[in-house]
Amino acid sequence: MKVFNAESGALEMDSGEKRLNELGYKQELRREMTLFKTLAITFSSMAVFTGTPLYGSCLRYAGPASLIWGWVVVTFFTWFVGIAMAEICSSFPTTGSLYFWAAHLAGPRWGPFASWCCAWLEAIGLISGIGAQAFSGSQALQFIILLATGNNKGGGYFASKGVFLGMYVGLTIIWAVLNTFALQVVAFLSIISIWWQILGGLVVIIMLPLVARPTQSASYVFTHFETAPESTGISSKPYAVILSVLLSNYCLYGYDTAAHLTEETKGADRTGPIAILSSIGIISFFGWAYNLALTFSIQDPNYLYDPNNETGGGLVPAQIIYDAFHRRYQSATGAVVFMCIIWGSFFFCGLSVTASAARVVYALSRDKGIPFSPIWRKIHPKYKVPRNAVWLCAVIGMLLGLPILKLDVIFTAIISISTIGWVGGYAVPIFARLVMAEKNFKPGPFYLGRARRPVCLVAFLWICYTCSAFLLPTVYPITWDTFNYAPVALGLVLSLVMLWWVLDARKWFKGPVRNIDVNNGI
Repeated sequence: MKVFNAESGALEMDSGEKRLNELGYKQELRREMTLFKTLAITFSSMAVFTGTPLYGSCLRYAGPASLIWGWVVVTFFTWFVGIAMAEICSSFPTTGSLYFWAAHLAGPRWGPFASWCCAWLEAIGLISGIGAQAFSGSQALQFIILLATGNNKGGGYFASKGVFLGMYVGLTIIWAVLNTFALQVVAFLSIISIWWQILGGLVVIIMLPLVARPTQSASYVFTHFETAPESTGISSKPYAVILSVLLSNYCLYGYDTAAHLTEETKGADRTGPIAILSSIGIISFFGWAYNLALTFSIQDPNYLYDPNNETGGGLVPAQIIYDAFHRRYQSATGAVVFMCIIWGSFFFCGLSVTASAARVVYALSRDKGIPFSPIWRKIHPKYKVPRNAVWLCAVIGMLLGLPILKLDVIFTAIISISTIGWVGGYAVPIFARLVMAEKNFKPGPFYLGRARRPVCLVAFLWICYTCSAFLLPTVYPITWDTFNYAPVALGLVLSLVMLWWVLDARKWFKGPVRNIDVNNGI
């Protein structure tokens, strides 16, 4: 792609494409994304309301103070991760992003293994992320229908597990179909998404406390700490705090989406880091404000979990919103509208996550690191998108939802797998950047200099903590219905991946495969 230089009056190669060529790749995807479009898709992958399904359980573990201040703490450490990733993204603006970074930062000896681990963690996290958003979107739709047709007390329709699974599959198919067309379609919808979430977020954040009368006091929101061992089985206060902060850990990631789109973004060595850091800033503010709005609007904390309330105790934010509007206007209409705004957030988020997952699979198959790679790396000749990779991710995402029919805790497993895989993938290149010799790193426009070691160290340790937290049991006593299946599922998949590496892949997988012959320039 050529860009016009106003000073010289000549056409010049896009800086992102130039760096891509230096790294050994030719431009295959269409580079037409602007900073705003990249930011829109990245912001959509994070989503203002994405923590809605976890809000109730995290509030119950240790009360509002832990949940509210936990968001601030997680935001603080998230900035370290984002800054570390922004620096690497500026130097390596490629679609392979994290696993490409890992391969080059780890050096010739460890690069292939680091790349292999990172690629599979990233793929697992993103594909299961599709399932997490499909579940969240289906749950929101389930309660929209319930409140629109009455409520749990008034004979409203509550979708069965079979219907719920149908919603889950339907959303996944819609996202795959939309991602089958040019990325500009997803980009256009993501522009709608960013305005939907900002304007819709402002409406919910501002209007909900105004509608809810009376509201909770500031002392309750910011200082009230209370465990619930009778319902959670957890009496340890530190343990309860760790679980209450899972909401924030889950919400504050996904900013790597900007990195996945760098081969399709103009000036990606600059716009990629800007999109990463801007997304963190926006979502940190709006997410915290949303949690505050919900918590201030609580009418009766104990009634939220009553299985006989209007929402059946199934989705606490829906009950908070219903209580606010019904007490003020004796109507559920406002609650339905607000829930539709929240559902739209999940829809757009799932669309963006699907785009990211497909590009990771495409990049990995381009480097022959996945079975049947020639199929998944095909680019549609007209739309210039990895259509086969899109549908592979969608099908696996749908399969992840099948246990919904039998297990009530499937969402816990899906979000745990998604978070550990997605965030765990961040750890590999960040650790490699931490320990590598500085002379081997070619910085991009965004460069940390001497600050990179402390920033990367804090980021790496925080990621390790986050992944560990999502492996913990969330309810006691542990039974088949309350067990966190994420450690088992992840352990099985990662064991197979490592076994594959030891027995076969280490002999032929060398990490990212260059497809043009130019000076590497690393």
